[in-house]
Amino acid sequence: MKKHFYLLFGVFLFIPVFVSAQTAAEMERLIETNAVSYEQAARFVLEAADVPGFSGASSAAEAFRYAAENNWLPRKATAGGEASLQGVALLIMESFGIKGGVFYTVVKNSHYAYRELVYKAIIQGRTDPQMTVAGDYLLFLIGKTLEFTEGE
Repeated sequence: MKKHFYLLFGVFLFIPVFVSAQTAAEMERLIETNAVSYEQAARFVLEAADVPGFSGASSAAEAFRYAAENNWLPRKATAGGEASLQGVALLIMESFGIKGGVFYTVVKNSHYAYRELVYKAIIQGRTDPQMTVAGDYLLFLIGKTLEFTEGE
């Protein structure tokens, strides 16, 4: 009986080690990426937003499909395509449930999502809506968004 207990205890003790190591490897890969894909962006943003109906254990492809089905990505976005800043802005606004101004509320497109995040000081500095998003900048945006949403 004790032998089975120790074996079971050992298995449960080592499971979190493998899970966190995988996440750390994914984070390192993301940080080293010069231009994230919409798939990668969807995976990390949806997980950070803790979207109901989306599990953090889901793959990047599932995250992209979920975001695309909910119209949280630009119409022309492809899974492997490089994510633009305004496309990521739309994904962030929708997945975190951030309310926008009149134009964003009526149109709900990536251009006005970008403008809203600039206004809310989540996107900072000299940026271009069409620029590609690097992995470290995506994590910065997620961090600023979490800061903003906790302040509401």
